[in-house]
This record gives sequence, C-alpha cells and structure tokens, in this order.
Amino acid sequence: MADAADLHWWQPFARMGRASVDYVDLTPNAQREAFALACLDAKETARWHRYRHPRPQRQFVLCRAALRIIICERLGCKKEDLCFTASDHGKPVALVRDAPASVQFNVSHSGTHGLIALSESGRIGVDIEERTPRNNPDGNIAKAFAPRERRALAAAEGDRKLRLFFQLWTCKEALINALGSGFSLDTSTFEIPPSMYLSCRLGSQRALFCFPHLPQVRWRLEDLGTDDFAAAVAHELISQGDDIKAAEP
Repeated sequence: MADAADLHWWQPFARMGRASVDYVDLTPNAQREAFALACLDAKETARWHRYRHPRPQRQFVLCRAALRIIICERLGCKKEDLCFTASDHGKPVALVRDAPASVQFNVSHSGTHGLIALSESGRIGVDIEERTPRNNPDGNIAKAFAPRERRALAAAEGDRKLRLFFQLWTCKEALINALGSGFSLDTSTFEIPPSMYLSCRLGSQRALFCFPHLPQVRWRLEDLGTDDFAAAVAHELISQGDDIKAAEP
C-alpha cells in the first residue's frame, strides 16, 4: 500500500499576493500515476488514453489530478462537482456545478517538472522549460524576440546564452498564457522589461509589464527559474496596492 506522503507529488513553490504557484513532480511513479488516474473524470480519462507515449500520459495525469485536488481544496467542492472546458483560444477553464469557478489557473510542464498557477483575482499564466542544449536557440531568435532582446542574445555566449534564451522565452509564454490569446499574438511585438534580463544575475527577477496593444492592463511578471529549469509566471494586477508589491525588488 502506498504511503500517503508518496501520493502527494505537488508542493507550494511561490506566492505572489492573490496568486500562487505549485511545483509538480513528474518523475515516473506507478503508484502516483494510478492514484492520479482514479482522480480524473470520464472525459479526462479518455483523453489520457489518447496519448500514445508514457511521458505525455504521465505529464497529463499527474498535472491534471494535482490541479483537481488543489482547486477542490481551495474552493471546498467535491471532485464530482468540478469539470473543465476551454476558451475560444483553447485555455482551460474550471467549472463548479456547471458555473465558472472563482479561481483562474494555468498549467505548464516540461520533462519531469510541472507548475500549476492559481489566481483568486486576475488572469494568470505560467511556463516552465527544461534547459536542454539540443534546443538550440539560434534558429528561434529572429522570429520570437524583439530587437533589444535579440541584441542581448547575440552578445551572450555559452551557458549564459542558453539560460537567457529560456528566461526570455518562459516570460513571453507565461504572458501569452495569461492573456489567453495563444500564439495568435506575435511574441516579437512585445519586449520583456530589460531590468529582468540585462543584469548579470538570472532568476528571481520581477517587473511590471503592459502589452503594447493593451496599455491599460498591468501584469506582474516574475522569473521563477532554478538551476533545474527555466520558469516564469504572469499575473494580471487588479489593484494599485498589487502594483506597488510587484515593483519591489
């Protein structure tokens, strides 16, 4: 019989005002995966069966089950009351007894690492990427980044270049995920605040951000990268008080 601690594969990772991020351990574990699969509804189980390879199956079932448990605990609802649908751009939306849930969320995974971002107020997006040398950044720089970002990448070398590439990319994808527009928005049309990436220190950076076409909407953008992976979260700010907290170093 599995130990209760072994069946708890997620843990708090970061807290930003009314938003939180949980880390999900996606290493292979048959007991966890069986327990997680039992947490899913029929539609989700059918989706799990459609994955043809073990890794995407594992990533989906462990992230979705953790998400279900986290939301149910946060809202005090039963798992049978919770289901998921999608927005026009494919962003998942939670429903409790067929009504929109009072939380917004976003999930990202890469390799054996996953993140679940949850917001009680404002849209939220998250992205996580394993830094792998086979993902050569040079082919993606011209089409994905703004001019100043391209210059910073061109000036960087070796490990610094790889880390900078993934830092910028996760920040951009977190913002797109939060906005809910998918990649219909060209990532080269907006720039990550230079204060987050022009310093020699990578990781633990935060800044306020506005999309050029939506200057009235402010976002808190935070780099959550570690030695094991690159990651970022973007959270829509609703109050001026949140702005002040986001601007603090």
